[in-house]
Amino acid sequence: MPHDSGTPDMIFVIAKREFRSMFLSPMAWVILAVIQIILAWSFFTSIDYFFNIQSELATLTNAPGVTDLVAMPLFEVASIILLMVMPLLTMRLISEEKRNKTISLLLSAPISISEIVIGKYLGLLFFISVILMLLVAMPLSLAVGTELDLTRLFSGAFGLFLTLAAFSAAGLYMSSLTDNPMIAAISTFGLLLFLWLLNNSTASDGGTNVLNYLSLHTHFAPLLRGILNTKDIAYFLLFIVGFIVMAIRQLETQRLQS
Repeated sequence: MPHDSGTPDMIFVIAKREFRSMFLSPMAWVILAVIQIILAWSFFTSIDYFFNIQSELATLTNAPGVTDLVAMPLFEVASIILLMVMPLLTMRLISEEKRNKTISLLLSAPISISEIVIGKYLGLLFFISVILMLLVAMPLSLAVGTELDLTRLFSGAFGLFLTLAAFSAAGLYMSSLTDNPMIAAISTFGLLLFLWLLNNSTASDGGTNVLNYLSLHTHFAPLLRGILNTKDIAYFLLFIVGFIVMAIRQLETQRLQS
């Protein structure tokens, strides 16, 4: 059954509904609070470290600044923490609809599967944007008393957003495969961890092989260093589109079978 791209109006209606429902869940608030506590601790630890080595930095010619030693490590830590958290956010997207038997109502409604999937995905992206804004506000607050490399800060934040968007797309697809949210969460975590660690297992090959290219971290690292490479951005976009299309196909197959 061919699918259409969906009308923007209906997609945003579904996205807003999904976004609101996330904030009605106590788990979302708990996740937000835990993320902020962990990242705030990491942020203040980095600031403390920066102050401790300031005398040594003064003797260096091209010494790393506060952006290198505080903001970038924060984004790196955030990527690891959110890799563990994203499966908890994505597990309920479609699998919970299946478990509650509401998926059949959605599939029989006068809206396309593309609209359902893209709407749910955008709703999650809105939630991720809230997390990211709270995170970026931490290093930005340092602009009051010091000079920040805003270009590199933007590059790092953009890279983290693309990484989280990729996590979300993979989680959405895994959620479409089962009616058990816990199985969806565990399988998503396994997949993301595998894709994250691929570059570590292939580092000895000089980074030229296919497995290294498929690693999410391989494409996140340059953005974290302030290198906006179209190759890395294209990888994330293809990754996201690929998993969203697979989720749509999966639901189309289920609609035909029902």
